[in-house]
Amino acid sequence: MSISDRFGGDGLTRKGIAPLKMLDGHSRAAVLEALPNAILTVARDGTIEDANAAAEAFFELGKPLLIGQNIDKLLPFGSPLITLIQQVRERGATINEYKVDVGRPGQDSERRVDVHCAPLPDGDGLVLVVLQERTIADKIDRQLSHRGAVRSVSGLASMLAHEIKNPLSGIRGAAQLLEPGLGDADRALTRLICEETDRIVRLVDRMEVFSDARPLKREQVNIHSVLDHVKQVAQSGFARRVRFVENYDPSLPPVYANRDQLVQAFLNLVKNAAEAIGDAVDGEIELSTAFRPGVSLRAMGEKSPVGLPLEFCVRDNGPGVPDDIAAHLFDPFVTTKSSGTGLGLALVAKIVNDHGGIIECESLPRRTTFRILMPMYRVKQSNKQEERRS
Repeated sequence: MSISDRFGGDGLTRKGIAPLKMLDGHSRAAVLEALPNAILTVARDGTIEDANAAAEAFFELGKPLLIGQNIDKLLPFGSPLITLIQQVRERGATINEYKVDVGRPGQDSERRVDVHCAPLPDGDGLVLVVLQERTIADKIDRQLSHRGAVRSVSGLASMLAHEIKNPLSGIRGAAQLLEPGLGDADRALTRLICEETDRIVRLVDRMEVFSDARPLKREQVNIHSVLDHVKQVAQSGFARRVRFVENYDPSLPPVYANRDQLVQAFLNLVKNAAEAIGDAVDGEIELSTAFRPGVSLRAMGEKSPVGLPLEFCVRDNGPGVPDDIAAHLFDPFVTTKSSGTGLGLALVAKIVNDHGGIIECESLPRRTTFRILMPMYRVKQSNKQEERRS
């Protein structure tokens, strides 16, 4: 018996799924196949008896291979999901568990899900398992943290620009006035003062970008022309020894953005990737674009959530991001470079934030991906009305 047939049982109807009972078997099956959550039925011996399309995508296995497979084979040893299924059988009651890490054997990464397990009526030990991925929700939470960090550094940048640059100019000027009357040894000290003040001014200038609150001048931008320009700049300089791979969706619509700022953001990401690869002989950077509907976010100045269907990725085969800084990667002054300022990725986060988008990093050894989701160009309603009149 399939999942859809069992959803019509009285036991589940009493639990609040009455609308499904009103549908025929074919309609129930269509509804379950359309649900975005992975749904499985697991027999007493641990074999999977049925699964929907979302479960195929979650486990990356087709239904013919998934059905009949023992769930122990799909999960790592000691997985909390297996324990939950056993508890449901023992208690005969529903169990909900939130933020459960579910990995795959042979993979280093884990996927965080909310789990709903329920015994099926007259199912002879069958357990219904519903898995809801938390990936997108957690991404949004991290984006709010990134935006808070950007606002903090914006205030700090404004303060530094006004309170530090002026006295630095005075210190440098005083050192230059003293230099003609000093001996060679003392001149070396005045030159050191000038060099250090210049270095601090350059740092403040970089931070001053964060305090720029002027509205963005945006237009429709072909992201592929931006990425081609970035690749050309990189190959002529800091990434001349790195192989570039392009995986573009040629049908992608324009992005609603400021072209110069997009170039700056992707140059920072590609430069970071090239520096992570270092002198490796097989260094590779992949630039990819895709259309991924389903994610929306309330952008600055928007009354309603805006869809973010455009996905742009910069992927490298470097050593990956250390675990101890991964959660704070987009915060200012966080860096693994001995001579870095930790402002490059913070600036990228600000640019993406100003465009109403999301940036996220997924890092494994030899596979680090920076993923940007952004809104596409939308014709204003007034323009549409003008087109109708003409």
